Amino acid sequence: MNADRVIDGRYEVGDVIGRGASAHVHRGRDLRSGRSVAIKVLRKDLVRDPVFHSRFEREATTVAGLSHPAIVSILDTGHEEVGDGSPDKVRVPFIVMEYVEGRSLRDLLRTRRLTLDETIRYQAGILSALGFSHRAGVVHRDIKPANVMITPAGAVKVVDFGISRATGHPAATLTHAQVFVGTPSYLSPEQARGETADARSDLYSAGCVLYELLTGRPPFVGENPLSIAYQHIHKQPARVGTVLPALDAVLAKALAKEREDRFQDAHSFEEALLSAVKDTKNGAPGSTFATDVHWALALAGHIGMADVGC
Repeated sequence: MNADRVIDGRYEVGDVIGRGASAHVHRGRDLRSGRSVAIKVLRKDLVRDPVFHSRFEREATTVAGLSHPAIVSILDTGHEEVGDGSPDKVRVPFIVMEYVEGRSLRDLLRTRRLTLDETIRYQAGILSALGFSHRAGVVHRDIKPANVMITPAGAVKVVDFGISRATGHPAATLTHAQVFVGTPSYLSPEQARGETADARSDLYSAGCVLYELLTGRPPFVGENPLSIAYQHIHKQPARVGTVLPALDAVLAKALAKEREDRFQDAHSFEEALLSAVKDTKNGAPGSTFATDVHWALALAGHIGMADVGC
């Protein structure tokens, strides 16, 4: 820890453990409790930008109201006064969150293949978190493997509600500079068209995550964000073809182009997912697979296993 930097007279700021487009996340320590925490701080060069400042503070407000085992908890919020090279100091907002031991699903996918049991368990955790946030009126809008933490015990923690919005609150999915709000590889067709996202948009993104968990790659890749967005709107992904037809049907419904054709809520998605694998040996998801599903798919020749950057 860097004992020279303590914010709000309470939080000792340590090394950077995560970097995003608009904020850095530090490992920290609560000096009052001795508890390890994660401290998310808006980048100093964006502090004077009202859009990023508002988005950051909205995340703090949004997630503070979400108490669920699969959603990272907000512990505190505040501002730190720092100099930015100008005569006046600026107030940099920060969010103190629970520190999650483990690694992101993105990093996990880059190091090894997942078993079908892990795939179903992680996907169910994501859907449980989304179901809770949707019932609370919050749409995440950026569900992807990088925003899902997996603890050493295998528990799921959904993070980064930085571009979330309250249901019913109009919010464009394209910025004034025509930059997508969200990550192209996991963007719903309506987000790609610049329309307002809703809960079913999150479920499409969750379908993209499921596709990647099963195949090792997202459903669409391209040379640039626009080419990927075009595919989400107009193309069908390569067929996965698992040995469980019911699972293929779940994936197809999750990735339907029209919202009305998808699962209408996270609970329905989760129920269908668990039902699709319930008839495997001894009723345990994936228990008939001695090897992971990626290997089975590769043998079947349905889809390439090329590594793809997120």
